[in-house]
Amino acid sequence: MKYESAFEIIGPVMVGPSSSHTAGAVRIGNIARQMCPFEPAVVRFELMGSFAETYQGHGTDLALLAGVMGFTTFSNEVADAKQIADERDLRYTFETVPVGNFHPNSVRVILIAEDNETLTLVASSLGGGKAEVQEIEKLPLKFTGEQPTLLFYHEDSIGFIADISVALTKRGYNIARFANERWRKGGKAISLCVVDSAVSQTLLAEITTEVPAITQSFFVQTT
Repeated sequence: MKYESAFEIIGPVMVGPSSSHTAGAVRIGNIARQMCPFEPAVVRFELMGSFAETYQGHGTDLALLAGVMGFTTFSNEVADAKQIADERDLRYTFETVPVGNFHPNSVRVILIAEDNETLTLVASSLGGGKAEVQEIEKLPLKFTGEQPTLLFYHEDSIGFIADISVALTKRGYNIARFANERWRKGGKAISLCVVDSAVSQTLLAEITTEVPAITQSFFVQTT
């Protein structure tokens, strides 16, 4: 991997001995929370590789938990994540599981609502505080969240990509990257769209209403 600056190698200043095991882990949890349409009651972290081997000593458990509660790498609450989770009645577990053929610092995050609705993603911490989502609900969709990213859950229908492009273009947004995966032809699908500037929740709601195929939409950006 090519780094653009020393900051990307060192990572942000925060609690923890390792930017990979703390800053990157906070960002993984935070991305999962931004994508979650419900208030999590339970969260399961399935860790592999060096995450599984050192997550307690390196504070990865605190970092992941802080992230899914909405905290960022700049939050002072990271070190108290377990206490805060207990106060919020958020139940959590950490398990060592062979997640798959991913980067060694990888974790499957499973968020569960009281009514058993779930969100599952696999993400990796790549070093220097960088995080990258590898899978969403078993679909191979990769993104970092460093740039403003829109996620659309939608019906796999003819013209969907064109409709999204028109909706964003007429609002002055430039599309830097577009990716699409589906579970089956004509069924459910997920698209991600990286744009050059942030999209407000109001504007995202307008686009969601304007494009009938969309069932859920999310704006994700890490800090």
